[in-house]
Amino acid sequence: MCAPSLTGGCGPVTVPRLLTKRSHKRTYIVPAVLCALAFPAAAFAATGGGSGETEAVSNAKPVALAPLKRPVLSFQQAIDAAVEKREAERRARARAQRQRFEDLPGGVSIATLESIASCESGGDPTIVSSDGSYRGKYQFDYGTWESVGGAGDPAAAPEAEQDYRAALLYSRSGSSPWPICG
Repeated sequence: MCAPSLTGGCGPVTVPRLLTKRSHKRTYIVPAVLCALAFPAAAFAATGGGSGETEAVSNAKPVALAPLKRPVLSFQQAIDAAVEKREAERRARARAQRQRFEDLPGGVSIATLESIASCESGGDPTIVSSDGSYRGKYQFDYGTWESVGGAGDPAAAPEAEQDYRAALLYSRSGSSPWPICG
């Protein structure tokens, strides 16, 4: 017969065994005791080792947050400025793109292109049809893509280029290249 131990079983009681055996509620006693001993020791060391500074904690005053207010406001202003700059750049790109499409013969509108793209691919410029024949935002096949000056894979081309090539195609052929969505 063995002597009962803290874990409820037989054998020597070791810290690793107490920490790894989680089936009994008492196994959490050791970590709790270690924490209870460590935190007061850290507080004792922080106050100078008991050199009469025990009242330091009771006399502590909260730090004012006013010095932090200026950096936070400055950071927020920097974020706002970056967002505004990005939005201005986006508007400028959209304006330039609209101008590019308006210069084409046949004058296709952005709304028309967006409607075709939404119907053809859900507006995803990287999508490829299930059989791999039609690619990109406007579901170009390779022959049609090359006929409007495109090179390589339409689905790998930047979205702005796909928009431009679709506008060229629309200005030449109208909506006939997209019999269902045009």
